[in-house]
Parts: sequence; C-alpha cells; structure tokens
Amino acid sequence: MPQPRLLLVVTGDDFGYCPRRNQGIVDCFQAGGISSVSLLVNGCAAKEAADLAERHKIPIGLHANLTEGAPVCQSLQKNSTLVNQRGFFHGKMGFREVLEKGQLCMKQVELELRAQVRRFVELTGHLPLHMDGHQHVHVLPEVREVFAQVLSDLRIRYTRVPVEPGLLKCSWLPAPLLAFYTQVQEDALASVPVFQHHGIRWPDVYLGLTTMGQNMSACNLRTALKHALAAQPSGPSSRGAAGFDRPAVTAELMTHPGYPSHPLDGGCGEGPDDFSQSADRQHELNVLKDPSVLALYSQEHVRLCSFKDF
Repeated sequence: MPQPRLLLVVTGDDFGYCPRRNQGIVDCFQAGGISSVSLLVNGCAAKEAADLAERHKIPIGLHANLTEGAPVCQSLQKNSTLVNQRGFFHGKMGFREVLEKGQLCMKQVELELRAQVRRFVELTGHLPLHMDGHQHVHVLPEVREVFAQVLSDLRIRYTRVPVEPGLLKCSWLPAPLLAFYTQVQEDALASVPVFQHHGIRWPDVYLGLTTMGQNMSACNLRTALKHALAAQPSGPSSRGAAGFDRPAVTAELMTHPGYPSHPLDGGCGEGPDDFSQSADRQHELNVLKDPSVLALYSQEHVRLCSFKDF
C-alpha cells in the first residue's frame, strides 16, 4: 500500500445533539465517510452518543459548548455571566457580543470548560482525544487563553485552528457568512501563539468552512483537498505520523452529518436549531458517503485517521 500524501481526520461535529444526529453520524462512520467525532456533552442525546462511540469504536473528542443550551456546571446555571435570564447560553452571536462588552467572567468560562471535560470522562471513561469549540468559541479573545490553560492542565494534546486555505477566494459563500468566517480566521490566527505556548498541537491544515451544509459537494471537497495536498508538513504531529517514514501532511475536515432533527427532539436544552432541522445535515451525510468522494481519497493517497494516529 503506498504511503499517504495526506492524513485526514474527518470529524463529525455535534455528536450527542439528538438521536437522529447520532444515527446519521454512526451511519457515516460505518460507511467510511468520517473518522472521528466531537461530542456535545450538554446535548440531549450525549449519553447515547458516548455509548454508540464505544460500541462502534469511534474515536471521540469534546466539542466544548459555551453558546447553545445550558451549562453543565450547576453553579453556573443561574445568575452567571454565561447565561441569560432563562438560564441558557447567550447564543453564537450573543456570546460574542457579551464578550466584546467585557461582561463575561473568564473564571466562569474556565469552570464550565472543566465541568464539560469531567462530564466527558463520566460518559466515556477517558479524556477526549481532542477538544475544540462549538461555533469556534475556543479561539475568541480571552477565551483562547482559558481554553489553552485547561487543555494544558489536563494534557489534552490536540485542538482545532480554523484557518482554511482558499477561504477568501471562495465565490459561493454569501457575503455575511464570508465576513463571519473571515473573523473566525483572524481570531484563530491570534490563537496560534497562545496554543503554541501551552504545547497544544493541531493538524497542518484545517478544512470545513467552505464545505458546510449545501456547500458540501464532491467538487468543493476536491478543491479543499487540493489546498491541503499543496501544504507542507509543519509541526511535530506530522513528522513520522502514524508510523510512516516520510512525513505526510495532516489535516482536519470539519463536517456536520446527520438526519434532520425532529422539532421537539434534540438540542442542548432549548430544542434543535434551524440548521439541525434542515436537509443540510443529511446532504452532508450523503456527500461524505458518496462513492466518488471515497474514491477521491484513494486516488489522491489520502488516508482517513483520527487524532490518536498523529
């Protein structure tokens, strides 16, 4: 078997969000479409997801959540800066607004992150193989320092740095979404020295902003992989990765496969959001399982793996 040019972690995010998400992610893993999952421990189906990961031997990490649903830490569920008057997180954009106003207590952020790791261990019996942030909160100012310290203290080695090659040339993204992703990238770049200082690693290349939902296609995935294959191995995680003599480029592809959530069944305490109830999740699932995509990996000498293989 030829040595791989690219070691690719295809991560299915939001595992534990609802039973239909869980089933879609398992189906995708069994079909060879994903190679890792990221668990929402405050998701309504988190226990089921952890059991499924153990049963099917799915590599699993933690999708740290500070924006959707309710905190795991009981002392933060009322009268904390992390929640609104109803006891739920402020939301994707609300969290950013409260942070920008200087109204978030970073000690409370730390308490919640540590509580989510503890819940993960309770559910799975082990520390997460990797830890990233739901809706990219882990690279935001101030949060990034707390996040990095928690990972360092708990010896969680890998995270996600969402800087995608070719993003700014992506013509199919609407302007507001491109503007949000551009800000995500700026925040991620500012996180690099923080993560490096704490000895945290991440793959050489990140993919997934340009291929979410209806934007996922075999053509767009081919374009994304082309950018990854053009990269050079840069970090210790790619030197001799997975036991191969020649260094391969390492990459992570963020994905969101699943079957659409039922309106009253899912979420992290408030019910499923619009994206989760849409056909976009199943569209991603279908593309990831498509024989032409799986053949593309073989043609380009891409080997799917998990973070434990780096």
